[in-house]
Amino acid sequence: MLAGRRGARSDEGGGSPLAEPASTPALEALAALGVDHEVVRTGPVDSLAAAARARGVPVAAVVKTLVVRVRESQYAFVLVPGDRVIDWAKLRAHLGVRRLSLPDAAEALAATGYERGAITPLGAITAWPVVADDAIMSPGVVSLGGGAHGVSVTIAPKELVRILGAAVADVTKPA
Repeated sequence: MLAGRRGARSDEGGGSPLAEPASTPALEALAALGVDHEVVRTGPVDSLAAAARARGVPVAAVVKTLVVRVRESQYAFVLVPGDRVIDWAKLRAHLGVRRLSLPDAAEALAATGYERGAITPLGAITAWPVVADDAIMSPGVVSLGGGAHGVSVTIAPKELVRILGAAVADVTKPA
């Protein structure tokens, strides 16, 4: 499926292929694990639909990574399909907590090592628990952030869940 593919693609504008993207901790982590994946570099996009087009996948295959505060100084990553949103009641029940919140941009950066819009559990500065919504398991491949704006990684969802040690649960609802 993705065997041997670690190249970069150009943006959706049909320009010439871009050089291999600058390394990020996420890309370094994937390389160290030796897992099949494809690095895709795109230009700026202004919507989830544009990101999906630029990455060459359906919106449902774009995985948004959200970091949630579970307790003070404790976080979790939540992998959400592009066509869905977190169902907070389901996520609280899964994590066994009464309250969750989203950290502000500075706190998210301190907790993950990544800026908002580029957050990924891959290569994060702390290996917080990962919850993957069960709907990410449906597409043949998923595309998630590669640790920098305009850099993404396409990977088989089962492989992603395996390398992250993610819990798979129903924690979203349709957007």
